[in-house]
Amino acid sequence: MTDASLSEALKEAYASADSEIIILHTLELRHPAFVDENGLPTAIRVVRDNVNHICRLEESAPLNAGQDVEFVAMAFDLELPPVEAIPVPEITLTLDNVSTELIEYLDKAIETQDMIEMTYRPYLSNDLSCPQMNPPITLVITEITVDVSKISATARMMDIGNKSFPAENYTIKKYPGLSR
Repeated sequence: MTDASLSEALKEAYASADSEIIILHTLELRHPAFVDENGLPTAIRVVRDNVNHICRLEESAPLNAGQDVEFVAMAFDLELPPVEAIPVPEITLTLDNVSTELIEYLDKAIETQDMIEMTYRPYLSNDLSCPQMNPPITLVITEITVDVSKISATARMMDIGNKSFPAENYTIKKYPGLSR
């Protein structure tokens, strides 16, 4: 089964394996506690490469939509979900040689009940003007372990199958007209 969200250029790159065009795997981690020195929301952005890259985000990005942003070079390994109908797709991720700055962000996130969102965007080394997957995969980190040398995490798509519908709870306290 093919993935319709992949661009034709990315499908061609996967199929032809041109040695001059590299697929750049990027990750963006977002959380309400991730703020810059001015108190503005920020994201942790990394690219699996040995040099930093300036890439343009898609127009629908949650932060810095349509802007050029820097992805910092970092060694990481990720296992993308299979392109098939599974109940809740998940990605396993391992970030190696993490900086103290990244761990500080994660410590702030642990103190809250909010989940860390993760967006995976592939770029081609010859075209950093947009991600080669539309829409990019956005998941929520559900499990995370940190030690001195690496971070391991599992991220899943929101499990909408187990979410109540409607999400509103109709209680007598909130809606007194329900009582007889």
